[in-house]
Amino acid sequence: MKSNKTTEEIRLEENKLGKKNWLSWGPYLSERQWGTVREDYSAGGDAWGYLPHDHSRSRTYRWGEDGIAGISDSFQRLCFAVTLWNGNDPIIKERMFGLNGNEGNHGEDAKEIWHYLDNTPTHTYMKHLYKYPQGEFPYLHLLNENKQRSKREPEFELLDTGIFENNKYFDVFTEYAKADTEDILIKITVFNRAEEAHHLSVLPTLWFRNLWSVGIETKPEITSSGSQSVKAVHSNLGEYHLYYEDASDIWFTENETNTERIFGTPNDTPHKKDAFHIALIEHQHDWIKEKKSGTKAAPIYHFSVPGNGSVEIKLRLRKGDFIEKPFKDFKKIFESRFNEADDFYNNISTNINNPDLQNIQRQAFAGMLWSKQYFNIDIPVWLNGDKGFPAPPEERKAGRNANWSTLNNEDIISMPDKWEYPWYAAWDTAFHCVPLAMVDPEYAKSLIVLFTREWYMHTNGQLPAYEWNFSDVNPPVHAWGALQVFRIDQEKTGVPDIKFLKRVFNKLLLNFNWWVNQKDAKGNNVFEGGFLGLDNIGVFDRSSQIPGGGYLEQADGTAWMAMYALNMLDIAIELSLVDDAYEDMCTKFFEHFVLISSSLNSIASNWTSSWDEEEGFFYDVLALPNHEYIPLKVRSLVGLSTLFASLMIKKEKLDKLPNFRHGIKWFMDYKMKIEGYQVIEHTSHKGDLLLSLIPKARMEKLLHSMLNEAEFLSNGGIRSLSKTHENGYWLEILGEYFGLEYTPGESDTNLFGGNSNWRGPVWLPMNYLLISSLYEFHKYFEDDFKVEFPSNSGNWVNLKEAADLLSARIISIFTADENGQRSVNGLQPIYNSDPNFKNLITFFEYFHGDTLRGVGASHQTGWTGLIAELISRVNN
Repeated sequence: MKSNKTTEEIRLEENKLGKKNWLSWGPYLSERQWGTVREDYSAGGDAWGYLPHDHSRSRTYRWGEDGIAGISDSFQRLCFAVTLWNGNDPIIKERMFGLNGNEGNHGEDAKEIWHYLDNTPTHTYMKHLYKYPQGEFPYLHLLNENKQRSKREPEFELLDTGIFENNKYFDVFTEYAKADTEDILIKITVFNRAEEAHHLSVLPTLWFRNLWSVGIETKPEITSSGSQSVKAVHSNLGEYHLYYEDASDIWFTENETNTERIFGTPNDTPHKKDAFHIALIEHQHDWIKEKKSGTKAAPIYHFSVPGNGSVEIKLRLRKGDFIEKPFKDFKKIFESRFNEADDFYNNISTNINNPDLQNIQRQAFAGMLWSKQYFNIDIPVWLNGDKGFPAPPEERKAGRNANWSTLNNEDIISMPDKWEYPWYAAWDTAFHCVPLAMVDPEYAKSLIVLFTREWYMHTNGQLPAYEWNFSDVNPPVHAWGALQVFRIDQEKTGVPDIKFLKRVFNKLLLNFNWWVNQKDAKGNNVFEGGFLGLDNIGVFDRSSQIPGGGYLEQADGTAWMAMYALNMLDIAIELSLVDDAYEDMCTKFFEHFVLISSSLNSIASNWTSSWDEEEGFFYDVLALPNHEYIPLKVRSLVGLSTLFASLMIKKEKLDKLPNFRHGIKWFMDYKMKIEGYQVIEHTSHKGDLLLSLIPKARMEKLLHSMLNEAEFLSNGGIRSLSKTHENGYWLEILGEYFGLEYTPGESDTNLFGGNSNWRGPVWLPMNYLLISSLYEFHKYFEDDFKVEFPSNSGNWVNLKEAADLLSARIISIFTADENGQRSVNGLQPIYNSDPNFKNLITFFEYFHGDTLRGVGASHQTGWTGLIAELISRVNN
């Protein structure tokens, strides 16, 4: 624990103690609110079709807002974002464009270029880059080309259209610097990267989210408050002023639906949500100038940006009374906040001497912090509709999420990706909390606790998965996430937050029991769970009807539960060391783990084991109603997930827990001997205890497959499917054929909308868990357990060295080689050659299993943000 705190750390402490609410404003605006389940009031649940991109400029949202480089207060009453128009586009640029699942050849996909460059945990300094083409944005070209491409072809991206040729684009940098908690300086800097001057209109837009139309609040108002300022008055927020310099005009309108355009019914006034769009596109400004107040306002800037030149706009959004000189200390405050951000991140990357790695890590943190989003849905209101409005279709009450009547969310939550996944996913969040804890442990802890609260967790103990289906089953990694956050926080502060662990542990007891009661069909400690996050890794959709009317005994479902039991045991040990009332829980979860491990590893005469001794791998087993058991011999993460469950307990801890130690001895001396299978075979001469889901001999075989470059090991980490399936794997089940093949890049199936692929690519969170297990195993075995890295190479290393080598391969996805090339950039060479692109890092959802180019969601810093922790770990 260090004594000298940076200014940013002092602000975090002030926020924690309630002295100052530095998080009252932040980057909480979504990149996409259209096409979300929250805004879907259709009978059949067609979220993308009910409110498409074409409607978004004219139709108000019910549950949130979106914008470019946007910010809002923590309840998203008042919002600010950047609006642009290049003089050629048919639509002014107010939000990010992309294709829905039916339009893209690999599912939904954002078709814009933006980067999160910097952000501090209190959002006192933030920097965002949007690359805006000067030619007409190729909406139809992107749509038509992707529609006609097959699943076997790559996605057609914005850069592929040629729109950026000859550097004919603007770099739009949006920066924020807080003078105080509700006093935000804003700087918009536009660079013309082309040789010739080009027109650009910039509308820094301030607006209120529309809650008055549904009767939640009285209508607020924005009016002029001076020659270069507007006043925004809200019954709950109070009074804000937006100050601006040198604008040519100020426009007002209402954040209300253009009913004539959307529904064919007359408007009461032309000044609706899309009024700025109409005025600019049609070059008719007089009618918009007539309005002197509204719920949406923007100062107007019309520039001819010189070739290779730039323009700058200064604004200030401040709560309180009007001030005379809002830009007096503008430059000084920005410089201070930028330097404070440098101090904060330099302190985190003390041991990282490589500037490229520092840049990658800092942009990873920036992406994590920019991806915080206001998320709001109240299921009863969403199902039944708002008072005074027509009731939604009755079908909804028996449709999506109808059984989640207690769910009522309104929080700032870390999103996987604010365009493709602008909604939380419970297991993603657990991974997000690892890098978040490195910069803001209090926020990370609050997220872990949040998902166990009564307005999230179902009354039956299930955690909500995500808005598309809260009842879907994500892998149970919440306890794992809690432990990671607890230990990162303890390392930073020197103080273990036992209260946090108790809060999480007590609620996760309910969730653990839900799993035991709901996802073990035969009561034999072999678990199901459906797709469990691994969307299309199997020969059929594991969440749908199982062939032959059977059920699937999942190696990964069982492995996740073994890991869950060990995580709960680990937490119980931490709590027992300070409160012996928890010691009984140590024995409880130890017993759970032993029973699960025994079931997964057992070989009985009346069923086909999940383990194949000859092939040295774990497989799912299809159990048919006629008591036939069919192993599905797909070599995938399903089998490797059995490595996740590992825990080494030091003798010093065991000595402090005599009742728990007695319980272990009873199992080892009595129960397991009677059952004929010794699960615990590892007790070191030091008295330490290793709990592992699989015995050492099986572990050696699995690791040989995992580290084999002809199977799982790529130059950038562990693939999700073995390359042995390059020519496909097929089997017959009751006269019907099912199969798959190794697919290293984009998905070539329609499972899960065709936008997710576990059939070959490298996924960072799974690699992170495997690496963590290797470190845990090494703590016990030390140099007594060595593996070849890669397999069959003759290069023998211990498990820590193997973990370090694997981490280095993953990090290499993002780093520049001796020629300045980054594997992540793959099909977009402009990122390797153009000086205005080459240091920009994109954190994709997953990575091609052979080339390592980025694939899937292009801004999923979410769990890919784990790279920040790997960089720190490898460099320590």
